[in-house]
Amino acid sequence: MERLWAPWRREFVVKGASSGEGRSGGCIFCALLEADDGPENLILHRGRRAYVVLNKYPYSSGHLMVVPLRHTADFTDLRAEEVAEMLLLAQRCVAALRERMSAHGCNVGFNLGKAAGAGIEEHVHLHVVPRWEGDHNFMPVLGEVRVIPEGLHSTYETLRPAFPFRG
Repeated sequence: MERLWAPWRREFVVKGASSGEGRSGGCIFCALLEADDGPENLILHRGRRAYVVLNKYPYSSGHLMVVPLRHTADFTDLRAEEVAEMLLLAQRCVAALRERMSAHGCNVGFNLGKAAGAGIEEHVHLHVVPRWEGDHNFMPVLGEVRVIPEGLHSTYETLRPAFPFRG
């Protein structure tokens, strides 16, 4: 049997899954705003109305999220300026993933509500997931496992130069 090593997921398996990581102490996305920038918090860019952060539990390497600064669970509650900045940041994310990670394509979208697959319902956010031809394999279907070939801090260092300024 082959082994898949993903030591960075241990924190989630041991602590996060059982404790509802970030939830008992409030909104995880709002808590990130209180933290310093840097690879520990995975924030790549802070804008005037939204920020870009690496997903701590990614679907694939380079999985980014664009999060409004203002806390709201309701997509329809977002102001026009917030939506505009989020979409402009999503464009920057796609460009960065193409340029820095040679992504062949991207999935971009919102999961609104638990029924739609939202893992964190209390603060709306936009996913930008890089894709490569041939990145599908049998592992998610048969093994119920995803193989992430790069550590989060390495991905952070790869993408950080693509976000050279703050909004």
